Amino acid sequence: MTTEIRPAAFVDLPRLQQIERAAGEMFRTVGMPEIADDAPPSIEELQRYADAGLAWVATTGPHPLEAYLLAERLDDALHIEQVSVDPKYARLGRGRELIDQAARVAADLSCTGLTLTTFVKVPWNAPYYRRLGFKEIHDGALTPGLAAVRQGEAEIGLDRWPRVAMYRPLG
Repeated sequence: MTTEIRPAAFVDLPRLQQIERAAGEMFRTVGMPEIADDAPPSIEELQRYADAGLAWVATTGPHPLEAYLLAERLDDALHIEQVSVDPKYARLGRGRELIDQAARVAADLSCTGLTLTTFVKVPWNAPYYRRLGFKEIHDGALTPGLAAVRQGEAEIGLDRWPRVAMYRPLG
């Protein structure tokens, strides 16, 4: 069955919160219960991404929404703020398909590439993104926007686990 990637609609937003909660539970398996306990983005926050045209969902056939991606323009790149896949649909390529959609939009916006920040040692984080062509950006080479994102993450305690910024050029 073919995956449909489409813009998120208001009616989708509660399901995005469900996906985020379910995906977050996976962090318990790697000793990060604090991440699992994080609240999902609010409906208002999700709506801001949708209104900006930078929120997409993935689904196939009669299934409920299986995954979503949120992005924002940051410096000269499209920054992937969040990619979450419902664990029931993990390992089916939904995350990759959503990232490919973000890359198409980034090209339309004349961005140089995609950026994201992620956990270094979580298997479905940095190792996964490396397989999709992302490369680590060392702290000294961060753009101003990425440096601000990393600072914000540190301020809310995410740096208690190793994190990294990553970049994938377009094309």
